[in-house]
Amino acid sequence: MRTALRCEGVTLSYPLPKRFQKMDATSAGISNISFELREGEVLGIIGKNGSGKSTLLKLLAGIFPPDEGTISLRGSVSLLAGVGVGFNGELTGRENCYLYGALMGRSTAQIDALIDEIWAFSELEHFFDRPFRMFSAGMKSRLGISVATAFQPEILLIDEVLGVGDASFRERSKKRVRDLIDGSGSVVIVSHSLSLMSGICDRIMLMHQGECMLIGAPEDAIQAYSEITSQ
Repeated sequence: MRTALRCEGVTLSYPLPKRFQKMDATSAGISNISFELREGEVLGIIGKNGSGKSTLLKLLAGIFPPDEGTISLRGSVSLLAGVGVGFNGELTGRENCYLYGALMGRSTAQIDALIDEIWAFSELEHFFDRPFRMFSAGMKSRLGISVATAFQPEILLIDEVLGVGDASFRERSKKRVRDLIDGSGSVVIVSHSLSLMSGICDRIMLMHQGECMLIGAPEDAIQAYSEITSQ
């Protein structure tokens, strides 16, 4: 199986350089992170708050450049992080889909072909054509998941948003991610929901104080995480 992403000796100092502090003033630094993500694999990342999980995703997405080390990617990358990240509050949900698609390198015709599917999956109904700033947090996350998965990037990075919505939407979101993986897509997901992670991840990385403590079977990583949090 081919490698979709390779991270070798990646380090980012903390605090961040001044030019990035306004973008993310709370990010933790990370030290000497190395791993590979295979095509069709779901890699989870768990750890206590401030362990560097979200910072690592931003590095993988190219938002922050590493101080040391290299990140090699095969194919397109999409980051789904936080409520409303990457969307314009003054544009409608529909218009934001076209903006997101354009940033992903998709043509207007390609977005046209997917827009009805995105609308249906999001279950936003008439809110789809209202300004994004009027959306609730849950609605914003629904749109984000619907758009990010519809464009089927080779690598999808998810930060704490897959567990939003009611039980039905959460199950459909998981299936959508699995469909992406079945098409040889790869996923890196950060979440505090251990039940979610154990259910969808092939492997899990445990981060602690900016370092990778282990990468292994979900049950092993979750057990090690439980030991850290109980200290």
